[in-house]
Amino acid sequence: MKKIRVGIVGLGRAGWGMQVAELRRRPDKYIVTAVCDVLEDRRKKASDELDCCAYAHVEQLVNDSEVDLISIASRSCDHLAHAQLALASGKDVLLEKPMCRNAVEAAAIRQAAREAKGNLYIRHNRRFEPTFQHIREIIATGILGNVHEIKLHRQHYSRRDDWQTLKRFGGGMLLNWGPHIVDHALLFLESPVADLFSDLRCVAAVGDAEDHIHLILRGTNGRVVDLQISGGSAIEEQTYLVFGDRGALTSDERTISLKYLDPEVALTTRTPDPETPDASFGSPEKLTWIEETIPVKPAYACSLESIWDELYEAIANGKPFPITLDQAVSVIETITLAKQGTPFAQ
Repeated sequence: MKKIRVGIVGLGRAGWGMQVAELRRRPDKYIVTAVCDVLEDRRKKASDELDCCAYAHVEQLVNDSEVDLISIASRSCDHLAHAQLALASGKDVLLEKPMCRNAVEAAAIRQAAREAKGNLYIRHNRRFEPTFQHIREIIATGILGNVHEIKLHRQHYSRRDDWQTLKRFGGGMLLNWGPHIVDHALLFLESPVADLFSDLRCVAAVGDAEDHIHLILRGTNGRVVDLQISGGSAIEEQTYLVFGDRGALTSDERTISLKYLDPEVALTTRTPDPETPDASFGSPEKLTWIEETIPVKPAYACSLESIWDELYEAIANGKPFPITLDQAVSVIETITLAKQGTPFAQ
């Protein structure tokens, strides 16, 4: 198997804390041959541990002939410039989420990708979250009937104080957790967005960016996805809730609890009675429910790190990458729309 030679721009939480560790677990597919960071101690550590070239400037890394894939893991505010430099080099590029800060930057990156010789891939690694995959599989079976509403929650409480709390760096929860969950929401919607409601607040973080998000998306098909991402919620809710006209489910990401009408039992024909009612609320009906709790175990066995395996297949073997550039741009466009008219707009 051909090893893909990777150059990583940015050795912070994403570049060093996630990507390097994940790549080292795939030594048959990838090798880190170059890194770039503004901090000398990070460069030295990477050079010593990975036996790779370590650069202080992005221009040096993108022009390194020993790099096949450039992974942009710098701060969100630098993604546009770094992606444009990397794409202009003719190499393949992996861009960490968020791909950029707003729809204008997303359009510029998409145009640069269309003109580039290499391919651009977006690192929406939570597309491979097992619970998300499993719930989509359950919806596809039809046992919940026509799914009309889905609720998504990611909540905690933190008086956060790093750069991701500052608007000027592309901070805020919508560009931090937002790309993951908005990506989920758009896929769950299964149609274009017809209407969007947003409420953004800064509750617990000490910066000027939002840390509490409530978005409601309604699709042209009538389905609603209600999502909340918060760094200011002291009590957490179930991560997933799905409601259909024949059942529902909820999940805490370890198990999935379902309640649905037995598909083997036909429902009786009922018609509304316009007459004056007695003390009851309609005529009684016995429904046959199936209730079960199952472990999260999708048919597509995956983890957050599966993105590297899918990326390898795309680069080395020409397999279509499951996250399209247009999907990633739609995520940023939705985030931009959610910020419009708020103090958090950029």
